[in-house]
Amino acid sequence: MKVLVIGGGAREHALCRSLSLDPDVTALHCAPGNAGIAEVAELHGVNALDGTAVAELAAGLAADLVIVGPEAPLVAGVADAVRDRGIPVFGPSAEAAQLEGSKAFAKDVMAAAAVPTARSYVCTTPAEVDVALDAFGPPYVVKDDGLAAGKGVVVTEDADEARAHALACDRVVIEEFLDGPEVSLFAITDGESVVPLQPAQDFKRAYDGDQGPNTGGMGAYSPLPWADPKLVDEVMDTVLQPTVDELRRRGTPFSGLLYAGLAITSRGVRVIEFNARFGDPETQVVLARLKTPLAGLLLAAATGTLAALPPLRWSDGAAVTVVIASHNYPDTPRTGDPIGGLADVAEEDGPKAYVLHAGTKRDEAGAVLSAGGRVLSVTATGADLTTARQRAYRAVGRISLDGSQHRTDIAAKVADAAAGEQGA
Repeated sequence: MKVLVIGGGAREHALCRSLSLDPDVTALHCAPGNAGIAEVAELHGVNALDGTAVAELAAGLAADLVIVGPEAPLVAGVADAVRDRGIPVFGPSAEAAQLEGSKAFAKDVMAAAAVPTARSYVCTTPAEVDVALDAFGPPYVVKDDGLAAGKGVVVTEDADEARAHALACDRVVIEEFLDGPEVSLFAITDGESVVPLQPAQDFKRAYDGDQGPNTGGMGAYSPLPWADPKLVDEVMDTVLQPTVDELRRRGTPFSGLLYAGLAITSRGVRVIEFNARFGDPETQVVLARLKTPLAGLLLAAATGTLAALPPLRWSDGAAVTVVIASHNYPDTPRTGDPIGGLADVAEEDGPKAYVLHAGTKRDEAGAVLSAGGRVLSVTATGADLTTARQRAYRAVGRISLDGSQHRTDIAAKVADAAAGEQGA
């Protein structure tokens, strides 16, 4: 199977890494890719948002499967352009991708499908914003209706901050605050059948102790030893399958990766948001535990044959990923700094710990430089979360990047709790 992956972040590196280990993949390509992806795939300098160019590349490569990684190309219709050329593509149409592209659209779908979610208002005027903020009170949850790279949500006790964020957006969704821990659950779907992956939890805030601004995600872990064993089945029955059924009923079937961001509240499971693609950094830990070959799974979703696949196989162990971000992330991150220690991680810690590149590039001399806000995802596996976490942070310690930042508490509480239960 010849596979083309679209995108250039750590999510795409995780996808490419898994695909490179799949014996059915005979050729692996990525556009545009990054310095790390170049080690496992052939890179192509094609604009990921240009559907025509992506479709031409896929046709020229005689690709058997195209995987569209990021949300922006999906919302821009890149999957449609590839599909129109008769090439199997993993990723929803532009219409179905509005589930992520418009939070108001997602709320409408959830209402029609009776999916449990937060009460909300869609606001386009200052007067509507004021009514919504007054209706819910603090903490205020204000979401930009459109794509914002994971940074369009403000959760604050400060009414002025909430109002300022709302007024800076063309259209916003203001909703009630959902208490309880958050869970990310991915599902592969061909528009009818739905196959859930293992749940994960990510860390959105920039600093330790869940302090600081929201980011695209500073780390993640899987599995969730504290979660109800019936959680996945419940979410399948009340969230994932009803959403897929409703989109098909509307004539906009969703084929690809449906990501449910969930809050486990005192009143039960509630959907915080939907995404139309693999999440970053949760993908890094979920794929680290997936034993079923990835290419055949995604091809089945792309060709409508998901129901024929056997159950997925998973590692019994755990995975932790820690994001290394550049100086001043998530505001205006500094780029162009050299990255050291990558070879040391590969030599000293592999294959139990490895580095997935997010924002990197090579200079003319071949040195790897930072090229974005989130630069690396250091990922590790182990028999349990404590072991995986120790391996991840040992590998992080080998990386040098001037001015970089990372959280030191990824999976710390849950690992300590699990270790305490085992010792009791």
